[in-house]
Amino acid sequence: MKVPFLDLSLQHKALREPALAALTATYDATRFCLGKDVEDFEKAFATTLGYPRALGMNSGTAPLHVACMIAGFGPGDEVVTTPFTFISSAWGINYVGATPVFADVEEGTFNLDPAKLEAVITPRTKAIIVVHLFGQPARMDEIIAIARKHGLYVIEDCAQAVGARYKGMPVGIIGDVGTFSFYPTKNLGGCGEGGAFVAKDEAVHTKARHIRVHGSDRRYYHDIIGGNFRMDGFQGALLNVKLPHLAAWTARRQAIAARYLSGIKLAEVRLPEQPAYGKSVFHQFTIRHPRRDALREHLAKHEIGTDLIYPVPLHLQKCYANLGKGVGSFPVAEQAAATCVSLPIFPELTDAQVDHVIASINAF
Repeated sequence: MKVPFLDLSLQHKALREPALAALTATYDATRFCLGKDVEDFEKAFATTLGYPRALGMNSGTAPLHVACMIAGFGPGDEVVTTPFTFISSAWGINYVGATPVFADVEEGTFNLDPAKLEAVITPRTKAIIVVHLFGQPARMDEIIAIARKHGLYVIEDCAQAVGARYKGMPVGIIGDVGTFSFYPTKNLGGCGEGGAFVAKDEAVHTKARHIRVHGSDRRYYHDIIGGNFRMDGFQGALLNVKLPHLAAWTARRQAIAARYLSGIKLAEVRLPEQPAYGKSVFHQFTIRHPRRDALREHLAKHEIGTDLIYPVPLHLQKCYANLGKGVGSFPVAEQAAATCVSLPIFPELTDAQVDHVIASINAF
């Protein structure tokens, strides 16, 4: 039985007719940049997920950049984040001229470890970027307490955690601002690039809205330094078609994860932990095994797709060699990178496919 790591075509085939109808309406109305489709999506996204307001942007990297611009840090400032994430989590820091500083992650959740956080804070530290990795909320109470103690801004990177909640509260508005990605592979994915920015404070939201359109609130008048971070109308239209399905898709991901958690019995496999404070939306189901590469080869022979997310921690990337953090600097993140393998987990998987993955792992 063949089990792909991810097959986006299944979801898009099921939504083909309403998606094409929405695109046609946008095309005919020439709503190509922002406009009604994006506005409708912003309102629906905020209402559906529990945010006071939201802004659509043109990628998942864009709202991180905007968040760093709003926070106001720059050259000479430091921002703490995790070394075990996609590199976009750190790009915004560099874009405003600040320096990323890494703190190690927890073994069980792969998220920023509050116990390691305070040791890397210096008088130059201005903010913390928290990543809710693989759909699992981070330990926000401890992180917020440390941030408030030191007067630090908190940005939540929710790119992989749309719909996730921490102690009943939606991730993204526990800190100061939250950012999302609608890259096609995400739990709520567009047909191209897209992202969103959320904030509790209306003044922050307004500033982000101005930054999104060249620092402008009215055409040809630019009150602040901005950029071009606008969501295009086609992505807004497609996301409007997909958003009503998010709850069902999330429930299916959680059901698949539950099947994995109860069924995988292979010795030495470390399954993802499920802390009581927040239920994962399982963007990925990532396990660890000391013979990870051999396990992947075994699964490939059984026609099961897997992926390595992420094989190189950020502090070991060439672009951050100047930070001087070599092998051994963040041992938990490095061990995760060396032993992690992500299994298929997307809503269209059948129970039979999931059981085939489980049986093949247990037979390794």
